[in-house]
Amino acid sequence: MSAATTGHARTTASAEQPVPDLLYSEAEEDLRSAVRSLLTDRCGPAAVLARIETARPYDPDLWTALGAGMGAAGLLVPEKHGGQGASAREAAVVQEELGRAAAPSPYLTSAVIAVEALLSTEPEEGTENAALLAGLADGRSTAALALPWSTAPGSRPAATVRAGDGVALTGTVRGVADAGEAGTLLVPAEGPGGLGLYAVEAAAPGVTITPLVPLDLTRPLADAAFDNAPARPVAGPDRAEAAVRRALSAGAGLLASEQLGIAEWCLTETVRHTRERHQFNRPVGSFQALKHRLAALWLDIVSARAAARNAADALATGSPDLPVAVAVAQAHCSRTAVRAAEECVQLHGGIGMTWEHPAHLYLKRAKADATALGTAGRHREALAGLVDLPAPSH
Repeated sequence: MSAATTGHARTTASAEQPVPDLLYSEAEEDLRSAVRSLLTDRCGPAAVLARIETARPYDPDLWTALGAGMGAAGLLVPEKHGGQGASAREAAVVQEELGRAAAPSPYLTSAVIAVEALLSTEPEEGTENAALLAGLADGRSTAALALPWSTAPGSRPAATVRAGDGVALTGTVRGVADAGEAGTLLVPAEGPGGLGLYAVEAAAPGVTITPLVPLDLTRPLADAAFDNAPARPVAGPDRAEAAVRRALSAGAGLLASEQLGIAEWCLTETVRHTRERHQFNRPVGSFQALKHRLAALWLDIVSARAAARNAADALATGSPDLPVAVAVAQAHCSRTAVRAAEECVQLHGGIGMTWEHPAHLYLKRAKADATALGTAGRHREALAGLVDLPAPSH
């Protein structure tokens, strides 16, 4: 069976180091087709625009169909815990399609980041951690890691919440993605023995979720405040920091696939528009200046696809080059998504500036993603350290 079919990295006869497989397997393409069909039916631009003007931008029926009906919520969860036992490669395909649709969904925060945090605790069957993981896997519940959405992989969580006796949490975390939609919050907090990870029910007494007004209305942000809120330990000081690091790394790596989906939609839609829009009795897409701009954008997106697929493959195979793959993917895909969205708005002319056209959804999502889980500059700085590239002297 070929590597493209299995989704595993290839190896060469001359080296034991796995060679990243950047191609999509047949199973991954089938998954893409199913997710795209669902989002086309239930999450078109008109539906997204209508939802983000309400108090709840997430459609619970869509999440039930995607997370539970299709099993996407449990892709990263082993079968013994009720999941699909798939890998980050399949989850990346889902993220691409969610980005392509600018879909309001807790997939990245719950099915990727929260799941990875729980998996790093190596939950035993029958434990509370395993039960929480099973609930996330079948889509019955969602969770969010209570850290500022701008937190980059590799950075130690700031101690803004403390765990007291009992265990009760006190403190505030600013700008948590999907905190208002999550049933459970996974909160890094400083306790008597050091940093721990705690599970708090969002509806528990002492928990206050204050919605913010984000740039990207398709991914809500909120402040989470805890006032002696009852909590349950998920990971102690020996594992908590590693759990948070793994969760953020997976989130940043698969965010690149979302950014890839954004860029691909913007290019496709812009090419379609420039073919149909006429000036001087010619399609504007036939003008050489626009051809050059779109061709350059296409090249950027091809490179972004390679970087995003490399990060997904590194996550799936546990590659030792994972930190480098994630940093490269974020440094490139972040910039590409923003550029593609800006070109989409500009080359649509006046209609691209209207609320009715979905171009602004993609621009706002791309701009917001550019500061999520570390900026491109932060990832370039991390990459320089990883490959021992000194900063230029002044």
